Amino acid sequence: MPEVFRNYINGEWVDGPTFENRNPANTDEVVGLFVKGTGDDVHRAADAAQAAFAGWANMPGPARGALLFKVADILEKKFDQLGEEMCREEGKTLPEAKGEVRRAINIFRYFGSEGSRLPGHLVPSERDRVHMFAIRKPIGVIGLINPWNFPIAIPAWKLAPALICGNTVIIKPASVSPLSSWRIVEACHEAGIPKGVVNFIAGSGGEIGKALVTAKPLKAISFTGSCEIGEWIHTEASKRRLRIQLEMGGKNPTIVLADADFKSAVENVVNAAFFSTGQKCTATSRAIVEESIYDKFVEAVAERMSKLKVGNGMEPGIDIGPAVDQGQLETDLKYIEIGKQEGARLVAGGNRLTGGAYDKGYFVEPTLFADVTETMRIAQEEVFGPVLAVMKAKDFTDALRIANNIPFGLSASVQTTNLSRVFEFVYGAEAGLLTINLPSAGVEYQLPFGGTKDSSFGPKEQGPAALDFYSDYKTVYLKY
Repeated sequence: MPEVFRNYINGEWVDGPTFENRNPANTDEVVGLFVKGTGDDVHRAADAAQAAFAGWANMPGPARGALLFKVADILEKKFDQLGEEMCREEGKTLPEAKGEVRRAINIFRYFGSEGSRLPGHLVPSERDRVHMFAIRKPIGVIGLINPWNFPIAIPAWKLAPALICGNTVIIKPASVSPLSSWRIVEACHEAGIPKGVVNFIAGSGGEIGKALVTAKPLKAISFTGSCEIGEWIHTEASKRRLRIQLEMGGKNPTIVLADADFKSAVENVVNAAFFSTGQKCTATSRAIVEESIYDKFVEAVAERMSKLKVGNGMEPGIDIGPAVDQGQLETDLKYIEIGKQEGARLVAGGNRLTGGAYDKGYFVEPTLFADVTETMRIAQEEVFGPVLAVMKAKDFTDALRIANNIPFGLSASVQTTNLSRVFEFVYGAEAGLLTINLPSAGVEYQLPFGGTKDSSFGPKEQGPAALDFYSDYKTVYLKY
């Protein structure tokens, strides 16, 4: 019998009807059964979080930080277990999963140390014997809605800054990968974080999302997911003037110029386009290549792709795991068909993998399209799978124009050895995250993360900027 993972409300584990969490690489395996929460559960959790808020907010920042360090230590002791569980529930390879677990641990330690800082402002007054300063204060009860593709790192980078600022939270995990964030909540419980401060409710995104938006104690929502759901949250949450942070879609370009280190450029594009099965919001889905090296580049990427191994991420030597579920697999295959119908040239891949162990999982070949034009849907719409569209540009100026000619603006990359082109890219690219001679995917927790245009809304996540969403200022003027 699979293990049952219960919801967590007001410091207690809550039973109820369950739903299955299956391994996308082997659907015969049930990773766990999760209690399916309800709207009533959300409202009870919101009331508990509100009741716990004052005590948690008034705890000294360094004391809150010490508890976050305990959470990190507990996760560290379960490092191998957490990596394997993530591999089994989300499908990414074991090395990628372990790297994400390490990142989550580091995030808790980073924000734990912020408890001893929580910087405010101290400035001189124009008036005599007036002391002026501004201190941070928490917001209140915050809803954290997490995606499935980074099931421990994204919950960590939302939860840790929320807690260190003194807020109480309700966590809603993605239904296809809830175990990794459940382990964080378990660690919070074991670390001794007071009851009501952290609450966890799995279940229907529609029911729980609606309940979060309408729960009276809620003051803010941080969401990572699709543009469609993000827009709905923006509309509904704005009616109550909730503080909102949205991270949504991307259609991220990598510009490859003729002067680039060619071998490195090929490796960076293949890494960013296909690792994690292309299921990263920062993945490269468009390679915009200078025409003088276009054919050579397409051929080299296809050759490198031929060496990629697709399979169960728990097995050694696997580069690419399955799509996360049947719905994502169908989306990948749908866009591959769209690319064919639009007249793009299918260079490699394009099929669902079948036979043997493949029949038990959601496996698709990494897919390469060439001769893609700007108006094609595969050049404009997010696929969120291992599908790369290669486009031709006359020169850098044309490449940058093509890169910017989309509604999204999350990440962008350039591969070049020309310093002037680097700075033109830095100042001209319409994206919130830029990389130079690196894959477009792959960020660290010490700097702000977020996009522009339709990709993001609200203050940035991660790094010191994360404190801006999860806290406000109280300004003081003192005459002495």
